[in-house]
Amino acid sequence: MAGPETGVLAARARALAVLRIRGAALGVALLPAAVAVVLLFGCATGRFGAAPGWGVACWTIGALAVLVLLLAALVAVVVARARPALSPSVPVAEKSAPDLYRLVRDLADRLDVPVPSAIALTPDCDSWLEDRTHPAHAALHRTPHPADGAGRPSGAPVLVIGSPFLWWMRVAELRALLAPVVAGTGPSAHPDIAAARRFIRGLDAAAAVPARPRGPLRALPLRFTGRIARLLLRACRDHATLMERGVAAAASERARTVDYGLRIVAQEQVGLAYAGWDRLLTRVALPAWRMGRWPSRLDAGVVSALTELSRRDRLAEGFASRLGERPACDLLEEPGTFDRAASLLAARLFHGGPAEAGPDWSPVGWHQYPQEVVDRKW
Repeated sequence: MAGPETGVLAARARALAVLRIRGAALGVALLPAAVAVVLLFGCATGRFGAAPGWGVACWTIGALAVLVLLLAALVAVVVARARPALSPSVPVAEKSAPDLYRLVRDLADRLDVPVPSAIALTPDCDSWLEDRTHPAHAALHRTPHPADGAGRPSGAPVLVIGSPFLWWMRVAELRALLAPVVAGTGPSAHPDIAAARRFIRGLDAAAAVPARPRGPLRALPLRFTGRIARLLLRACRDHATLMERGVAAAASERARTVDYGLRIVAQEQVGLAYAGWDRLLTRVALPAWRMGRWPSRLDAGVVSALTELSRRDRLAEGFASRLGERPACDLLEEPGTFDRAASLLAARLFHGGPAEAGPDWSPVGWHQYPQEVVDRKW
């Protein structure tokens, strides 16, 4: 059976291919300058003879080289300064969830991989690692959050956990499900893979820059850089896809040593949580959002609905026994505060509501929902 190193080697090979494309692009940018240097040297030393055509060629190639270098510098600056897309999430400080951080650290120790630098919650049924080392993101991670207290400098990568998982899963199930995700910090720390990812993220961010409103003087050069970025992205696309597959394969293989059997069983809960979350958003939350109210305990709501289903549905009889185990949300010091923040973020992401509560955008608890939403709707 292939070990995790096989996936890392495959990912590194693709990362080197991406870096070779970067090097080739740099070589193309420097080629006119190299030709200009050769011509200028030949003209200065008289090796090309006294023909007047050589002087014109030297000046023409020199001007072209300067233009190409300026354009290359413009592309490099835009790629370096463009802010990569950042997934909206609720930051979780260690003092707000010491048990959760301890679980992740223990998991990383068992997997023999680096520990994620921070944890965040997202109102979605998914979990992933996100690199937030770009300078544009540093200030964001130092910004205090109401539930977190003081911010702290960020590192890479950040572990983003789906909030429905944290509320519906038991502690052991969450640890089993997070094992392949946390295991991804190992390949992510490889210098070649990290460099290739930074290059891809920079190109992706640069390709999106021209879409932002700009003045006419800045729009033209930014459109040029956007085209170059998209051209390089197309050249790197297949290699980047296979690189990420190799990273995922390596992480999955390494995670087989931790709670593998429990993870197979817990996958059933993933599907159940996804179905419950989707139904809650479309059937319950959406009518409230349209009326200017946002349910403030969405995660608790999906747990209540799935718990009721587990108790009455014969197909879910095997799930009922797990309800007596410790829920993963107990790893948070104040679950209600994070549930409220995740619920507001869900309303902003899935409905386009304001980022803050206001007179026309107020929270509603489940005990108020029948009177505030159902009665008003019907």
